[in-house]
Amino acid sequence: MIRRDVTGSADRRVVAVAVAAVTAAVVTGLPGTAQAALKAGHAPQAPAGLTVGDQARPLSVEGAPLFGWTPRDRDPGEVQSAYEITVRGPSGKDVWDSGRVRSGSQEYVRYAGPSLAPETSYTWTVRTWDGSGKRSPWARPAAFDTGLADRDWQATWIRRTTAEADDYTLARKDFTVGASKVVRARVHIAAGQQYELHLNGEAVDRGPAFEYADDGFYKTVDVTSKVKAGRPATIGALYHWYGSGQGRPKGEPGLLVRLVIDHADGTRQVVVTDGTWKVTRAPWKKAPKRNGDAGDYVEDIDGTAAPLGWDEPGHDASAWQDPQVVGVHPASGFQHLHGQETALSYRTVRPVKVTRLGSGALVADFGKVIPAVPVVRFRNGVAGRHVDLHASYVLNDDGTVSRSKDDNQDTDLSYGYTQRDGDQTFRPLTYVGFRYLEIAPDSGAGADDVSAVLQHNEVTRNSRLRTSNAGVNAAYDLMARSALYGSQSQFLDTPTREKGQFLGDSADTSLAMMGAYGERRLTRQAIREFIASQARYWPDGRLNAVYPNGDGKRDIPDYTEMFPGWIWDYYEQSGDSSTLAEAYPAMSAVAGYVRRYIAEGTGLVTNLEGGSGQYRYGIIDWPATMRYGHDMDTAARTVINVLGVDVLNATARAAEALGRTGDAEALRKDAGTLTGNINARLRRPDGVYVDGLTSDGAQSAHASQIANAYALAYGVAPAGGRDEVESYIAGLGMQMGPMTAHRLLEALGGRPADVVTRLTDAEGPGWGNILARGGTFTWESWDAPETGQSFSHPWGATSLVEVQRTLLGVSVTAPASAAVRIRPPLTGLDRASGTVPLQRGDVGVTWKRDGHGFSLDTDVPVNVRAEIHVPALSAGDVRVSGPGGARFTGMEDGYAVFEAGSGHLTFRSEHR
Repeated sequence: MIRRDVTGSADRRVVAVAVAAVTAAVVTGLPGTAQAALKAGHAPQAPAGLTVGDQARPLSVEGAPLFGWTPRDRDPGEVQSAYEITVRGPSGKDVWDSGRVRSGSQEYVRYAGPSLAPETSYTWTVRTWDGSGKRSPWARPAAFDTGLADRDWQATWIRRTTAEADDYTLARKDFTVGASKVVRARVHIAAGQQYELHLNGEAVDRGPAFEYADDGFYKTVDVTSKVKAGRPATIGALYHWYGSGQGRPKGEPGLLVRLVIDHADGTRQVVVTDGTWKVTRAPWKKAPKRNGDAGDYVEDIDGTAAPLGWDEPGHDASAWQDPQVVGVHPASGFQHLHGQETALSYRTVRPVKVTRLGSGALVADFGKVIPAVPVVRFRNGVAGRHVDLHASYVLNDDGTVSRSKDDNQDTDLSYGYTQRDGDQTFRPLTYVGFRYLEIAPDSGAGADDVSAVLQHNEVTRNSRLRTSNAGVNAAYDLMARSALYGSQSQFLDTPTREKGQFLGDSADTSLAMMGAYGERRLTRQAIREFIASQARYWPDGRLNAVYPNGDGKRDIPDYTEMFPGWIWDYYEQSGDSSTLAEAYPAMSAVAGYVRRYIAEGTGLVTNLEGGSGQYRYGIIDWPATMRYGHDMDTAARTVINVLGVDVLNATARAAEALGRTGDAEALRKDAGTLTGNINARLRRPDGVYVDGLTSDGAQSAHASQIANAYALAYGVAPAGGRDEVESYIAGLGMQMGPMTAHRLLEALGGRPADVVTRLTDAEGPGWGNILARGGTFTWESWDAPETGQSFSHPWGATSLVEVQRTLLGVSVTAPASAAVRIRPPLTGLDRASGTVPLQRGDVGVTWKRDGHGFSLDTDVPVNVRAEIHVPALSAGDVRVSGPGGARFTGMEDGYAVFEAGSGHLTFRSEHR
């Protein structure tokens, strides 16, 4: 997300980061790479970390597989100069051999062999060559399964006939597994809108399917170990349909299942949903909605009505109904399904404290706000005893949980459970965000009986950061946790109230997730969904403000403007040129939308059409108090215009990377013209940016922090005027909301001490104040307790990326992290240590400033070039140690700059 130089170095960088150019540079131009390898004479080790579409073992690959791996080498400064991939079918015969391909690419390498059969397991492996031409052993083989086309399902959508608005339905089917040994078994499942898949008495998978019915998801589950040859078996599912809400189109209720069992004798057994299944109402009582946003319903479960053993062979289902048969897929509104790449991770957590109140009520404190379902075991239930439960974000003074709407995002966080006799466990289906759980007196539950199942998007990597400032560490941890907990099957605005995938929120949380966890799959899914929103609703180039959603066509202009920059950020982090190419038409359409609102007289984007109410022509910041007096009466708004520049520049970069040089030149020219008009018309004589022009062309009298921070962060402010603007925004403290505050930290990147202050200030607005007031999740606004806003909004997590860049000092400078910059700050902290999970591996940095000078340790992955900045007055101040060494390239702004390849290096400078 390097935006600071728009018309100069950024344009030069576009050429430098074209994929082929980067690869060539890495292979041939690194200091001490090929030379070091020749001297050491080691062949590369076998590649590791094999993935297809960023998954180690995907079960529903559609289209050409995209292969990835991590080259390994003991030699310093090493690169990958070539690779070879082989793919084998179920018989063990080669399906495709790429041959030796001279390339440094190690991510999203496209399969180019013959068509692959659907619903089939394949294995693949890869070997690599280093910079001197030495070859690695083959990697340990990995596997992937191909998915299903709509025509391949040969299964019927079924449902229970009911008019209930909150429909919980159980469905089941008995069968006998074939006599031959089971060698492979998969279940493909789709549902409207949530499901829990059961097999032989065990819940084997669960998940939501919050998509439009005509473009939905299915999930594939490996159940090979769950079915035994010759044994009776039962497959079943609980599905839940509850109409429309934020992040959830209405769709229609339904269940589609296909179980495929492959036997050792070569036979294949298939069990699908059809009219022979049985369905019945699940034991959820009719209950009110929690709120009017997400549209979740309160869950009140009747344990006395639970059909025990319903998912096991031999259960008596004679009283169950025959299902309503909707039709063989595709049928009714269910027109298309595609495999879901993302997955949810679940883990059981225990309260950090459980208190028995004088009333007898039990109050559990989970220590932090978590997205979870509460779980309570009742060891000695009494038939008919009803137990009320209430979750909350806040405790009252008397120790009970608050049921105030202001404390809980206008959401009813209650639950109910009616016990049956004996041992049983209450576990609702749908998560919410909460910290506390109160269980009514005389429930029979004890402290050891309370837990919660926490859920979030599955991640496999993590970052690390520790500095000399405890406040910075706490803020970073707060942001990393908030980003993770706000990432579910979609990027959420909050896990409690709306639960919607808003475009602006998604871009923010995605950046945090990529920075903190190396996340890719949920970002790619969200990008594709917003592309789909443009095709579904917006022929003029806009995108939906929230998608998928239950209220149809709705946009926010500056959210649409954020999209191209988000795509470029994803591409720079991942190197995923396939998704870049897929997104380019939508990016180009957004650029066209912006261009159409550039007024002839001023050359500025004016009254950019879209939004309504307080979002009309642009949201700027949100909630409204977070605008800090921004002049919303302007027609040509500075923020909207700066974002317009980013739309044009990001789309130009994409065009350049995709070889569309004509598009790139035109876009870059328009970006330069718009930048010039902003600087000519939207600055005061002292160089500070005003909020915009009114409809009569007059400058606004207000100069907000956000207008000026955006001008700096997006590279609009000219080099000669940056210092004045930086001083101006630094003097304002924090006058931007959590949604946009990362742009303030980006704008202050040249003033690390100010970044530290903004992160740690416990008195004024910011993360330090959230922590000082007991917050455990980033808030919707800095004044959330006073205004009743959300205590769980992950959009405040994005600034962790600026902590990594400015305070740890790690930035990506070429797609797929083929090149990085390591530049510790000159002020603000005395030490920092951390790792950043980048596409080609973790970059590790430890630096320390003390009375004896400055020390820096770096760890750079194979196939990555690093530009390393060491505080120094001259090159003679710096000692470099470590295999392979580093090449001094010059002095820059108080740093000695070195270039190095992979491996561990230590730098010691006499200059502090």
